[in-house]
Amino acid sequence: MKIGIAGAGAIGCFLGARLAASGQAQVCALARGKTLAALRQHGWRLQTDKGNSAAPVTASDNAGELGVQDLLIVAVKGPALPVLAPDLRPLIGPQTIILPTMNGVPWWFCLVDGPFTPFALHSVDPDGRIAQSLPFSQTLGCVVHVGASCPEPGVVRHAMGKELIIGEAVGGISARTQQIARLFTQAGFEIKLSANVRYDIWFKLWGNLTMNPVSAITGATIDRLLGDPLVSDFCSAAMREAATVGERIGCHVTQQPEDRHAITRKLGTFKTSMLQDVEAGRAIELDSIVGAAQEIGQHFGMDTPYINAILGLTRLFARTRGLYPEAQKTT
Repeated sequence: MKIGIAGAGAIGCFLGARLAASGQAQVCALARGKTLAALRQHGWRLQTDKGNSAAPVTASDNAGELGVQDLLIVAVKGPALPVLAPDLRPLIGPQTIILPTMNGVPWWFCLVDGPFTPFALHSVDPDGRIAQSLPFSQTLGCVVHVGASCPEPGVVRHAMGKELIIGEAVGGISARTQQIARLFTQAGFEIKLSANVRYDIWFKLWGNLTMNPVSAITGATIDRLLGDPLVSDFCSAAMREAATVGERIGCHVTQQPEDRHAITRKLGTFKTSMLQDVEAGRAIELDSIVGAAQEIGQHFGMDTPYINAILGLTRLFARTRGLYPEAQKTT
């Protein structure tokens, strides 16, 4: 099987390294800059508490050189995908399976048939380039529960978690879903097949919607964030709004915010991915996590004052640091 990884950051490198080491597939990477140079020189490099390992990879910054893949894993940061998506077309043939492993709501999330008329999410796919370039009919849904970081380009350090939740974007579990599940299982991942992966995506977002941006603004680790009663209550209020929005699109969250906080506290002291991006000076994934939730609420005429506040404050915070694009001026 030919597998292409678009985006060799922490998650992309982790998936690529484990898949290549399993010997079940030929794994290539679409990368650039220092990451591309490191992959060409050293291959995939993985650091775990059990030791370090390496595996070969074919890497290029030109998708045409890599050719059509059987499986295309899209692991870039959300802000990069609208620009990158057209460049991925040489990797996609009529039988290519597309697996986005990205944070937040994907571009196809509201294009499915459900308890509403399908509509595009402009916050995630502002110009429609992603939908035009990545065929919806070939796309699976995926939720990643992995903690990893890149101490240097081309190197991934695995901290915790190996779970992937996979299912058809339109719902159900197909033969191709099971095929991909077996592939990842052989590479040492813990796989959960989901007949309603949209719910699993929304459930993860329901928690990240507050923890990620609030930690980015404050610079606080999760234990400190949840340790402040006023901040914790604010996050709970926003999560209740997100749960109401989820009900409208068929993603009914039954867990209470306080119960989710109790689970999160057990993870101890850690920095969210958005806080890590801020500290590293990288663009933040605000639109797919918070902007999409607000847009869906607005689409149905729902009031979301707490989500609005998180979006506005985080957006302004990031813009002053050059981590989020300025608003386009109109005449």
